[in-house]
Amino acid sequence: MDLRCLFPHPIIQGPMAGGASTPALVAAVSNAGGLGALAGSLLAPDKLAHQVAEIRALTNRPFCVNLFVQQPPQPSKEAVAHAVELLRPVWSSLGWPDLALPFRWCEDFNAQFETLLAVKPPVVSFTFDLLSAQHVARLHAAGIFVIGTATRVDEALAWQEVGADAVIASGVEAGGHRGTFIGDQRDATLGAVDLLQAVVAAVRMPVISAGNIMTGADIRDRLALGAAAVQMGTAFLVTEESGAHPAYKHRLLHAGNAPTRLTRAFSGRYARGLENRFMQQMAAVEDQFPPYPVQNALTGPIRFEAAKRGDSELMSLWCGTGVARARRMPAAKLVETLVAEMAQS
Repeated sequence: MDLRCLFPHPIIQGPMAGGASTPALVAAVSNAGGLGALAGSLLAPDKLAHQVAEIRALTNRPFCVNLFVQQPPQPSKEAVAHAVELLRPVWSSLGWPDLALPFRWCEDFNAQFETLLAVKPPVVSFTFDLLSAQHVARLHAAGIFVIGTATRVDEALAWQEVGADAVIASGVEAGGHRGTFIGDQRDATLGAVDLLQAVVAAVRMPVISAGNIMTGADIRDRLALGAAAVQMGTAFLVTEESGAHPAYKHRLLHAGNAPTRLTRAFSGRYARGLENRFMQQMAAVEDQFPPYPVQNALTGPIRFEAAKRGDSELMSLWCGTGVARARRMPAAKLVETLVAEMAQS
């Protein structure tokens, strides 16, 4: 199956975990000729199946579901207690006597994977680690197109080796979490253009470029460098169908020259977002936090409370370096605008 046979326009909406990629957004992008993508990583299997059904009720066009490849961690009590203590300045500022611990650290990836095989979305993508060749073969047997995520050339080659149909080359400018799974995340420093060119030269499968893509001109430039399509997250975060919190959208739309940077303080894995008070308070100790998903689960109550209060200083304001160019409009209008801009000389 050819990637570009799946959708008319070379535009993939980034799967934004945390509630931004609603079924309405996914369907709107697919109906407009792009490829909408549902962030399934934080969804229990039944909710994942329900949201896929919602998407199918809104569109008969292909769409994508994204999962994080992960297994449940077993952190020591000491590591958890240390992280809770490091977070004390934040949770105590909320008036809490302590930080409630989660019932589980993450969703069961194996159960999510079996759900994918049952509901059969046309396209799936994976981040954070590598599937086995057996996993990929099972997806192919179900008629599902498989996309991996890479931040380094050797990761793209690893996805090719296990039989993926395409790979996303995610540059350091991209918003949200980095998909690095070989080596230290801090060593995956290639920008989107350099990474795209290096991956295109190294692999035989289609390459999707991600990172600092906000306009049709940006898309045209990446296609000229060999990309089969682009993946855009930040641009779709502020669309009307996005489920991002209103205070979050407001910060992105008024970002101006506000800096973005990588941090592991929210989740235990490096992710890019707008700098805020939480990131500043935790900057000196962020290297001490446990890895994803433990830290992500520990900060969950803080982020939930921040959303209730509309306090964007304690939210994870994930976005890429191109955030100042974000434009608020319906998702279909954004796809239409991008396609029109691509046609301009």
